[in-house]
Amino acid sequence: MASKVESASGAATPERAPMGTVVDTDISARLDRLPWGRFHVLVIVALGITWVLDGLEVTLAGSLVGALRKAPMSFTEFDVGLAASSYLVGAVTGALGFGWLTDRIGRKKLFFITLALYLAATAATGLSWDIYSFCIFRFLTGAGIGGEYTAINSTIQELVPARVRGWTDLVINGSFWIGAALGSFLSIVLLKPEVIDPAWGWRVAFFTGGGIGLVILLLRSWIPESPRWLATHGYTAEADRVVSGIEKRFTDAGVTLPPVDESKRMKLRTRDHTPLSEVFGTMFGASRKQTMVGLALMIAQAFFYNALFFTYALVLERFYGVPGGNVGWYLLPFALGSFLGPVLLGRLFDTVGRRPMIAFTYGISALLLAGAGYLFKIEVFGAWAQTGVWMVVFFFASAAASAAYLTVAETFPLEIRALAIAGFYAIGTGIGGVSGPLLFGSLVESGSRDAVFGGYLVGAALMAVASVVGGIWGTAAEGRSLEDVSKPLAAA
Repeated sequence: MASKVESASGAATPERAPMGTVVDTDISARLDRLPWGRFHVLVIVALGITWVLDGLEVTLAGSLVGALRKAPMSFTEFDVGLAASSYLVGAVTGALGFGWLTDRIGRKKLFFITLALYLAATAATGLSWDIYSFCIFRFLTGAGIGGEYTAINSTIQELVPARVRGWTDLVINGSFWIGAALGSFLSIVLLKPEVIDPAWGWRVAFFTGGGIGLVILLLRSWIPESPRWLATHGYTAEADRVVSGIEKRFTDAGVTLPPVDESKRMKLRTRDHTPLSEVFGTMFGASRKQTMVGLALMIAQAFFYNALFFTYALVLERFYGVPGGNVGWYLLPFALGSFLGPVLLGRLFDTVGRRPMIAFTYGISALLLAGAGYLFKIEVFGAWAQTGVWMVVFFFASAAASAAYLTVAETFPLEIRALAIAGFYAIGTGIGGVSGPLLFGSLVESGSRDAVFGGYLVGAALMAVASVVGGIWGTAAEGRSLEDVSKPLAAA
């Protein structure tokens, strides 16, 4: 047996051990010793698809600005910013609520709850009749995606071997941009009058997002519950079965697994849940340094990304005269550079290290944003050349943004991991993500390049501060077990 329950009576271990029982387990050591295999690839595909959906959602919303500003919707620039912020407010609300549930009832159950909410809300968005209904449905869609963030980032950390955790996390989070490219392509096709009536094209685009979500239900069905979560909550027998099933995938393929490092065994005192008082006590007490770093990274990347990307279509239309139906063409290279960043730089987070790479990606993003903003201000480039500049900026910035999620997911104990992700996402998005689109929507509406450049400088300053904070006080988590990076609260 890889896990056992210490019992004074010597009675047989029940399906779920009584709360407070001490469990002796090697679950984490068994998971970390696994070689990279087909199982991990399937995890990337099944979980990464959520970020594809998120990218699809926000890109469609941005690319469809032109259609939404026409009758019958007739959105103004402010309405566009309001709709974007409604989505983000929903994401914050969903992250907090579902994050709390994820730590209490498990990662896998939340996969299906949040996905069902997303499916219903994004399809309903296609049935919107005015700005108010559109914002309500965008809020609910965001709530579903926000809940996905917490459950999935937790699962990534807890299923992937430590030595490749950084690269895997960045690639999965970076897959957002595959969705962005898909959304751009859909917007190009569905906004062509010869393909479909423009009054219906944007509605079909949202229906398509809901249809893709149905496919995810099938992909998710085989993903197991996190064995680490199961062991902590007393389901030791189930945790053993899950890990044994994963190991069997390798042995059936002829892989000889290395022996388990017995020094990595842990004693955990099972618990039903973690009181909020202990959650806040940990975050602002024993883990206050990690909290400071997480806040700096999340706020900076949320403002940087949401402010620029959500309003990019407005910039193209207002300052470069790009028709709404052609915006998707400009977002395709933008998305390509943003996906390649995490893919090509992600491995360095496991080899060079977390702190130097966080400092580098955030710092270079700040410098490039300031430079790109200045070029925009003095009107050096046309729409395509300026898009090429943004492609370079987001090559580094998207890796930085993904690293923020990696940092907050691996530097807090398992028992509060999902809620910690939710809290940082909520605060970062609330401060940087919600305010960014509203601010930039107003700046673009002013028609002043100087004003927009000033907004870019604010984003650059936030990224520069985060670069310093992450580089000095970040955690060197590369290659280390989650339990070594942050000791479980249930450790006995």
